[in-house]
Amino acid sequence: MGSSFAEDNLNAVIRQHSELIANQLHAQRENLFPPDAHKQMRKFTSGEAATLLGVNDSYLRKLHLEGKGPSPALTSGNRRLYSAEDIQELRVLLEKTARNQGDYLPGRREGDHMQVIGVMNFKGGSAKTTTAAHLSQRLALKGYRVLAIDLDPQASLTALHGVQPEYDLPDGGTIYDAIRYQDPAPIHEVIRKTYMPNLDLIPGNLELMEFEHETPRALAQGNAGLFFFRVREALAQIDDNYDVVVIDCPPQLGFLTMSALSAATGVLVTIHPEMLDVMSMSQFLRMTADLMDVIAESGADMSHDWMRYLLTRYEPTDAPQNRIVAFLRTMYGDKVLNAPMLKSTAISDAGLTKQTLYEVERSAFTRTTYDRAIESLNAVNDEIAQLIQKTWGRG
Repeated sequence: MGSSFAEDNLNAVIRQHSELIANQLHAQRENLFPPDAHKQMRKFTSGEAATLLGVNDSYLRKLHLEGKGPSPALTSGNRRLYSAEDIQELRVLLEKTARNQGDYLPGRREGDHMQVIGVMNFKGGSAKTTTAAHLSQRLALKGYRVLAIDLDPQASLTALHGVQPEYDLPDGGTIYDAIRYQDPAPIHEVIRKTYMPNLDLIPGNLELMEFEHETPRALAQGNAGLFFFRVREALAQIDDNYDVVVIDCPPQLGFLTMSALSAATGVLVTIHPEMLDVMSMSQFLRMTADLMDVIAESGADMSHDWMRYLLTRYEPTDAPQNRIVAFLRTMYGDKVLNAPMLKSTAISDAGLTKQTLYEVERSAFTRTTYDRAIESLNAVNDEIAQLIQKTWGRG
């Protein structure tokens, strides 16, 4: 009745709808990021740059006047603006005269092992991807060498970083290439530079589901070996290149998630403090423990440096949420991060243009809305950074 779709052919309808939304997203990206449709990181005010570096703005001004370090861009009002590259160059400069090693470059030293953080939960809406994206970017801005891996076939982390799977990954380019059973590629072939210094990306797309389909066949044929080590073995190829790897895991406990768990040194479980989510998490934890037992029985070391719960989309004025938060803190104690991720329109509004809150200008929101959201995100991510430092015997 007037429709251009074959209503009696569900497959045709779904395929056409998929193509429609892909085309619209591609058009939106070209609109947002002309002329070459690639994202760029915004510039930071001198105050923001100073805060990221842990110095006073007046000290940055002094360096600028003395001609030391990069030359910031100047606005018509003579305000200094620093690019993310400028901030990294300043880190290197300041580290040379720092009182303590690592004051400005906080990454690994000799003897430190690479931190691999698996961000997981198998219930949608727990802010798993939001957490992984903001954590990756905050650590990169703070001077860590970070690799973000999108292990979720839905590829939301990939889209947030300016890569549209349908258009940009027609011939592979995900970690599946490096962990497949037939002719795996070297992992460095699927790593992409992002528009942020210190942050690289291995994107995801639906091709990742091939690992879920191929593993049972390989197991039946006796060709899978220790399949749960495939992500770990791929990461071993680039161990010297990064301080931290952040893995956005799929929202289910399949073979990809088992491989990520085996590779992880730290596990971050996102929890939306609502009763249905907590009930779902109970099942998730039980199934995870059972799977880890199976892997351990195969001789794998399933110990981790740390495991924490992160409260997400938290509304402090919501009484039922507060009761659940109190319940979780009573049960799990310091396994629950002190800092919760607050629910904020600023985060969701930034997502509408496929950006994180670190990428949007403060002027795009009311000041109190932006400040409240960014302070919440920074508190969460900096607490995780402290865990990383503690694992390395510092902090």
